Amino acid sequence: MKKIGLTVIAALFATSFAVSSSFAGEGDAAKGAKFTNKKCTICHSFGDKFKKKGKVGPSLEAGVLGQKAGAVDGFKYSKGMKKAAEAGLVWNEANLDEFLTKPKKFIKGTKMSSFPGIKKAANRANVIAFLKTL
Repeated sequence: MKKIGLTVIAALFATSFAVSSSFAGEGDAAKGAKFTNKKCTICHSFGDKFKKKGKVGPSLEAGVLGQKAGAVDGFKYSKGMKKAAEAGLVWNEANLDEFLTKPKKFIKGTKMSSFPGIKKAANRANVIAFLKTL
C-alpha cells in the first residue's frame, strides 16, 4: 500500500513539472474572472476581487500559480493535498489545468472531490488566465 502511495506522490511531483498536452494555452482573464465569480466563490474567497466570500476552501487571493500546493496558512487541508504538498507539488498552468479538469482524479482524497471539474478547456484556460492576475 505504501508503494502505491509513493508512486502516486512521485507522479504528482513529476506532473508539476510536465507540460500537459491538453492545456488550452492563453485564456481571457476577464472571462475567467466572470466564470470564477460565478463558480468558484461558492467555496473560495479572492480578497477584494469579488464581494462573495467562500467558506469551505482556502482563500486564493494571494494567487495560486507558482505557489506550493496546500500552502495557505490556517486552512486544514485534506490528506491528499498534504501528500501532494509534501511531494513538492507547485501549481503551474499545466498541472492546474489538469486539476481543474477533474480534481479528485488529480489528487485522490482532495476536499474538492465534490466539485466535478471544469469540462471545457477554454473555460479552464480563462480561469487560469484570471488566476495569473492575482
